[in-house]
Amino acid sequence: MHGSAERSVEHADAEPAPAGHACAHDRSEGGCAACKVRLVSVCAALTSEELAGLEALSQHVHLDPRQALFQQDDRAGAVYNVTEGALRLSRLLPDGRRQVMGFALVGDFLGLALPERFTVTAEALAPTALCRFEKGAFAGLVTRTPHLLQRLYERAGHELTLAQDHMMLLGRRTAEEKVASFLLGLRARYGRIGHESITVELPMGRQDIADHLGLTIETVSRMLTRLDREKAILIVPGGVRLMDIPRLEGLAAN
Repeated sequence: MHGSAERSVEHADAEPAPAGHACAHDRSEGGCAACKVRLVSVCAALTSEELAGLEALSQHVHLDPRQALFQQDDRAGAVYNVTEGALRLSRLLPDGRRQVMGFALVGDFLGLALPERFTVTAEALAPTALCRFEKGAFAGLVTRTPHLLQRLYERAGHELTLAQDHMMLLGRRTAEEKVASFLLGLRARYGRIGHESITVELPMGRQDIADHLGLTIETVSRMLTRLDREKAILIVPGGVRLMDIPRLEGLAAN
């Protein structure tokens, strides 16, 4: 959390990737060109030669669960690409309450926005790996690579859609509609990175979901139990199985 005595990774020295290293994305030889995550990230727009240039700029970052990548108000000196795991993006409000703004999944970029300081705290929800790029060097690469800029515009549009969806979730919807919309939205995001399944992994806890949806943890637990009892979902270890998608879609459409 913001204000913790622990230093974030952004305040620590990132370890440069040695020449000829095994790519941290999938732990195999071949570097960025062999990275499976590349196909679902903006890196897919790059040629082999451009990928080599990107890899030369990268540093590998590994986080343990609950470890902060950066804190709210840290200097935004780097851009990150999530290659494994998931992160919670939260903001500390002036009255001390926490608002979970969203969750970063595999393929997501962090730090692309213009502000000089991060507006959220990013904390790992599970063992997480990222590629770190110094912001100035990354901006130079984008300037030299127009098709990468196009992919970043597309990514920015996707993030804007997520922000708009979040605003709708916080609007005039019942608790049940919010939870159903959240589960379907998460399923759609997993689908974008090739994880098509009726089982939706929930690396975040129920308190995180509550803080994201503007509900209490008791309400989130009650809604999940109700949907499970009505056989719309099945609560399983580590996530939920969507048993009646039309029913959930009906709730989300309200």
